[in-house]
Amino acid sequence: MVEHRPLSDIIAYAILTLGVFIVAFPVYLALIASTYDAATVVGGRMPLSPGDQMLENYYRAIFVGGARTSREPVAQMLINSFISAFGIALGKIFISMLSAYAVVYFRFPFRKTAFWIIFVTLMLPVEVRIYPTYKVVADLKMLDTYAGLILPLIASATGTLLFRQFFMTIPEELLEASRIDGAGPFRFFWDTLLPLSVTTIAALFVIQFIYGWNQYLWPLLITTQDSMQTIVIGIKKMLYTTDELAEWQLAMATAILAMLPPVAVVVFMQRLFVRGLVETEK
Repeated sequence: MVEHRPLSDIIAYAILTLGVFIVAFPVYLALIASTYDAATVVGGRMPLSPGDQMLENYYRAIFVGGARTSREPVAQMLINSFISAFGIALGKIFISMLSAYAVVYFRFPFRKTAFWIIFVTLMLPVEVRIYPTYKVVADLKMLDTYAGLILPLIASATGTLLFRQFFMTIPEELLEASRIDGAGPFRFFWDTLLPLSVTTIAALFVIQFIYGWNQYLWPLLITTQDSMQTIVIGIKKMLYTTDELAEWQLAMATAILAMLPPVAVVVFMQRLFVRGLVETEK
């Protein structure tokens, strides 16, 4: 029997409300700052109500760009970030599914050793292998290209582990039934494993899309043209300190626009994302 404790519920909701306020208030300030001019934002006189320059600031950020440090409009940077994040997410899912499928369903020498070698790569992030990775990308003429942004980041030990744990929960009877029906390895993967993995794929896609969207160091190294820079780099360039007044209103508008695609992905795939994490842990 569930006991109803009004006082405990009130305290819990109060703590949750306070947490939401702490997280959301800086976002609200950024939204308000994007509706005023730079002098109002920097001068410390910015009110907590929206200003009258919202349309002008967002139009300039999306279609015109900054006038001092980053002349590329936000629309192009959003496209670059979306292509990069989407490609990284799809690449990680594809490679992770194939590697997990091989480790779980194929019997070959040193199968467990291969998995642990993949797992150990978790200790080798991009920052650790940055020089050899950059050297390979430069030698292959992939600087300032989408391939250079995507391909070095698509290997994922986390995704392999996630799919491996899910594949191990699938009953052996499904594999035996597929063999009886005359299905080969590819058909079993396509017709059986792939439909069963939809929620796991959704969960990994959300995680890896946000990971790719927030990349800063790698795009900073391999992109030298403004037309190839991502939204995260664009925000940083807008805040360079110079003798002139920083265009904070454009930086805040860009920050708000940069938050929209990851939020949209999480909102639209929230149900599949939660189901994928829960079912994988069973």
